[in-house]
Amino acid sequence: MHGAQATARFVVGIIGNIISFGLFLAPLPTFKRIWQKKSTEEFHPYPYLATLMNCIFWIWYGIPIVHPDSTLVVTTNGIGLALEIAYLSLFFYYTTKKNRVIILGVLFVELVVFAILAVITLSCFHTTYYRSMFVGIICIIFGTIMYAAPLSIVWKVFNTKSAEFLPFWLCFAGFLNGICWFGYAFLKKPDPYLMIPNGLGAVLGFIQLCVHTYYTHVAKQRALVQDDAKAGELQLEKQDISPV
Repeated sequence: MHGAQATARFVVGIIGNIISFGLFLAPLPTFKRIWQKKSTEEFHPYPYLATLMNCIFWIWYGIPIVHPDSTLVVTTNGIGLALEIAYLSLFFYYTTKKNRVIILGVLFVELVVFAILAVITLSCFHTTYYRSMFVGIICIIFGTIMYAAPLSIVWKVFNTKSAEFLPFWLCFAGFLNGICWFGYAFLKKPDPYLMIPNGLGAVLGFIQLCVHTYYTHVAKQRALVQDDAKAGELQLEKQDISPV
């Protein structure tokens, strides 16, 4: 059974890497739009800043001196870190001065926080069990923040009644990613530090998908009503100018 569980864990981990890669690639349509329009418009940098910090901590969590046998956690978050740096670089280039200040400020805070926590991990905890527990708790916090970050856009969706700035693929990939890594956390030996943030991520991803679906439907219905109204106005104009 142990061998079967190890194999299942490896397979699910590979699938999780693939889905996570899809999650990290999900913003590509958004950044294609930013690049084409030479503007970040109403898009926010917060999801990418949160994801970058999340990747840094999961890489730290997965290295052998903290949590052995977590190579797949390191690989997927290493790829994610590289992509988030690329996204933030493009966002920084095309965004407003205000957003640039926010990005630089948040990045500085993130680096300082990570440096402090890395020193605490190595100096205060001398076994992988306690290091895993300490870093794992931090990962729960930042993993939850990463999954919750798009909620800042959800509020805008509520106000504008439009899902234009809530990318569907980002929500969908986050939902699948949460489910996969939640399942991975149960295999071999239950890992609460993977389980909790990814379980919450699956729930938050589902909520975001529901919001996106609802307001996409509302937008379509609104467009149909407007088209019907225009068609009615044109018909009235034709009747007014028709010969008696």
